Parts: sequence; C-alpha cells; structure tokens
Amino acid sequence: MNAPRPVILAAAVVLLTAGGAVAEAPSFAPLPEPPKVDEAKARIGNMLFFDTRLSGDTASSCASCHSPEAGWGDGQALSDGYTGTAYFRNAPSLFNVAHRKYLMWDGRLDGSDLGTVVRDMLTEAHTMNMDSRLAQERLKQVPEYAEAFKAAYGGDPYGGQIYGAIGEYLKTIRTTNAPFDRYLRGEDAALTAEQATGMELFQGKANCIACHSGPTLSDGGLHALGVPENAENATDAERQITMLRHFATMGTPNYMNLREDVGNYVVSKDRVDIGKFVTPSLWDVGQTAPYMHSGTVATLADVVDFYDAGGGEAANKSPLIQPLNLSAEEKSALVAFLESLTGDAPDTTVPELPEYAPRELGKN
Repeated sequence: MNAPRPVILAAAVVLLTAGGAVAEAPSFAPLPEPPKVDEAKARIGNMLFFDTRLSGDTASSCASCHSPEAGWGDGQALSDGYTGTAYFRNAPSLFNVAHRKYLMWDGRLDGSDLGTVVRDMLTEAHTMNMDSRLAQERLKQVPEYAEAFKAAYGGDPYGGQIYGAIGEYLKTIRTTNAPFDRYLRGEDAALTAEQATGMELFQGKANCIACHSGPTLSDGGLHALGVPENAENATDAERQITMLRHFATMGTPNYMNLREDVGNYVVSKDRVDIGKFVTPSLWDVGQTAPYMHSGTVATLADVVDFYDAGGGEAANKSPLIQPLNLSAEEKSALVAFLESLTGDAPDTTVPELPEYAPRELGKN
C-alpha cells in the first residue's frame, strides 16, 4: 500500500501578507474525505434530482442543467432557463459540491448550506419556477415518496425536507480515481512525465496554485480575471431579461443601465467587486467544458492560452493575473496536468420514478 504523499508546497515556503504577517504558501492536498451521508434521505434526493415534477410546468429537473453525462453541468456555454426563459451564465459542475466555500458564480450563497441552494434553484422564476407548497402536494400523491419521507423524516413530504433530501444526494457526487488524487495519496506512477512537468509549472512559472490550491483546488475566493462576456447576453433579449431580473432581485444599484454580468457586485454592492467570480474547483475539469462563468473558453488548451496572455481586460483585474510567456511545450504540459485532475466518468443510473396514485379520502 502506498503511503499518502506529504502535502506539496509551492516554491515559496512562506508568504508575507500586506500587514507583514507570515502566511503559509498555497499547497496541494488530496480530496477531502466524503462527508457523512444519510442514506435514506439521499435515496429520496436521488429520485427527486431527476424528477421533472419539481419544476412548475413539469418540463425540467435538476438534471436538465446538471447532467451526469455532461460532467454534472449541461455542456453548453450558457445554460437554458425555465420554459420561456434563457439563463445568462454557464451551469457549473456539481462535482464535490459539498466541499465548496461559496455556491453560485457570484458567491451569493454559503457553501455549507446545500439545502438553500436547492431551494434557490427550485423556486427561482428563471430556473425551475416551483412553488414549494405545490411541490409537496405533488409528492404526497406519490405513494412511494410518501412512504420514503415517512421513513426518513417521520411525516409527509415538506418543502424544507425536499430541499434537504436533494442536498443529501449532492454530497454523493464526488470525483473518483483522478490520477493526481492517486498521486497525492502516494501512487508515484499515477502521473506521466509530462503531467509531472505540468504540475511543476502549475506551482511555479504559471502560478496557477495561487488561486487553485488545497483539497478542493480552489482558494474559495472571488477574483476579476477579465473573462470575456458572452455576447449573447447583449444580443439575446431572453438572456438579458433573465440577467436584469436577477440584478433587480438582488437589489443591484442602477441595474437597468447594466448590460454585462457584474458578478459579486450584486452581492456586495461595492464597485470594486464588479466582474469578480468564484474560483471554481479544478477536480474533473476535463469533463466540464466549456469554461468560465460565461462559457466563452471552449477547451483546456484555450484556458491555458487565456492565462498565458495575462487574462482579459478589467479595471479591477487581480494582480495575480500576469502574462506567463509559456512555450508550446509548457502549455502542453499544463494541459496534460489538468487532464490528470479528471477521474472516471460518472456511472449514474437514472432511477425509475414512481407514478401518481391519488390518496383516498380520509388518508391525508
């Protein structure tokens, strides 16, 4: 059995913060251990994740935008929205979602509360447009759901329990067998020579580790990189309507004069946060194209080219983003390393969903 590899540090052992305090350099670490899962609740959540009866018009499910076959995203640059709407951001992958600091590209939700993000997605008008009271009445009319909720929760399906059950299922969506994770756990041969070179570049010359570190390969922060805006948000009326509706819902100042995705500004209302988005985890990045909040970067090679050029244009672009001057061989090695972060393709069987069977009078 291979012994776990010591945490791999970047070239600098310590860093000085702006105040002069000593801070540890960013480092790599294996994936976190799986969170504790309530199996009975997760089984309910598994069915609900694929059940279109949790959308207002029964036309979509959670899996419509987070499909196992598309790396738990939808494979599109910008996601579809609820019937008659179109969304204005890329659907993020759900791999290892239970370990994230923030949820949503703009960082508006606490990553420790999966039930809340489920509620947000089910009830928002531009995602699934579901009234919780309607959802629970629908599920009460499905005997298998009624029995499962009674066993797991002690009563009938209820809004908060519906969200919690799906949140419990989300904990089970994990990266498995990624070569780099195996390497970090002590399997020396898990990386090819080119991938090992890419790892050194990732820590050193390319400095990717400044934002992509730790067990989630993310600093959990928000940064402005100058990622190009998706042109459809300016040319597609349906996407612009959804974007402006989101800004209005968040109380964004002067939102009707905005025509681009302003990111974390809708949360903070501080102009310094315009264009800042959450640093995504890189685990399984090979399964989750296209990339960035706007879906404008198509391939891993394109991602490397974007950073090699020093990112895009932004008034408040992070000082961490600088031109890298990488050679073609170095770019290829970085892509090879990124591919080592991807595990086995998910093997998820869509559950057979139970049918309605109206309750008899007096048994409600």
